[in-house]
Amino acid sequence: MTPLIVGWGHSQFGRLEGQSLEDLIVQVSREAIAGAGITADIVDAVWLGHFGAGMVPDGFCSSMILSAAPELRFKPAVRCENACASGSAALQAAIDAISAGRVRCALVVGAEKMTAVSGAGVTSALGSASYQKEESGVSFPEIFAQFARAYHAAYGDPSDAMAQIAVKNHEAALRNPLAHMRRVLDLEFCRTESPGNPMIADPIRKTDCSLVSDGAAAVILVHPDMAADFRRAVGFRAFVQVNDLLPLSAKNLVAFEGPRRAFATAYAQAGISVADISFAEVHDCFTIAELLSVEAMALAGPGQGRTAVLDGLTQRGGRLPINLSGGLKAKGHPIGATGISMHVLAARQLTGEAGDMQLPDATLGLCFNMGGGAVSSYVSVLEAMTVRGRA
Repeated sequence: MTPLIVGWGHSQFGRLEGQSLEDLIVQVSREAIAGAGITADIVDAVWLGHFGAGMVPDGFCSSMILSAAPELRFKPAVRCENACASGSAALQAAIDAISAGRVRCALVVGAEKMTAVSGAGVTSALGSASYQKEESGVSFPEIFAQFARAYHAAYGDPSDAMAQIAVKNHEAALRNPLAHMRRVLDLEFCRTESPGNPMIADPIRKTDCSLVSDGAAAVILVHPDMAADFRRAVGFRAFVQVNDLLPLSAKNLVAFEGPRRAFATAYAQAGISVADISFAEVHDCFTIAELLSVEAMALAGPGQGRTAVLDGLTQRGGRLPINLSGGLKAKGHPIGATGISMHVLAARQLTGEAGDMQLPDATLGLCFNMGGGAVSSYVSVLEAMTVRGRA
């Protein structure tokens, strides 16, 4: 049996000038502990998902979690890094420790402070997550522009679908009070190059890019035999990691093969198909990544993702709502926090605690967190568990 999520915390995402990396880590750690209704002394170990890469001077920050409560002092603390999937890497490490019987209760935090450096500094930091032998100096907008150009060559121009994804995710963020950008964008603006929406790397426009954000999120994980001690719990039907080759030149970009394998393996592990999923939070670092994810998760066939998006299948009220939180595109993308944020928001949906984002009758949630150019792919399937709760 896999561990259960029994508590969570989530900061505001955005330009948080008055809060340091440590402030964010401590805030969400305390929220998660309080949300689980526990005292920190029962936490056996802590994990931090954090990319870093020079965006803050703190290169050794896992023990910042210990400042959240006196009882956490002397607990084992580890930082995990796997590019934009660093949060999910930390989550997996904690899951493995609990499943192995070494730990019974874990605190997992994802956090990033990105806005304290210049735009050029962020671009350089993120660029370090590519294959330096061939891709040094290539920005991530250019990397994902290569995916978009490969899609265009194989299936036709994806620009309208990419614009629709941006519109959809910004509309969804209006329901999320923690989102970085709660502002409507219209389709014509998103599909048109203009001074307000410049071309960043053809065909990637500014509105196709996720946000540079500060933020943090945290979860408490426990062994499943502890379920009766908690008022609500969310379980993992599947949790899968797939890593592909690092060089873009070694892959068929349009195949999105690493994510595709991760989705298929997660479905098999959970004993389901995409038809059973109620909603999904996917890694829309650029809108082309969400379009490719629609096909990789088997919601649409190769080259048919454009039609699925434009027909509204992925909208709220559609066949499979994607990124009800606003996604990385509008909720924000503090690198290390993203994977944990996805799981917090999925858990809230499944326990009926999602506020204005709430879907009726959500039973299975899917999270897809990706590092690099489809290099590291994590897919999980979550469900609410029946627990007796506390008296």
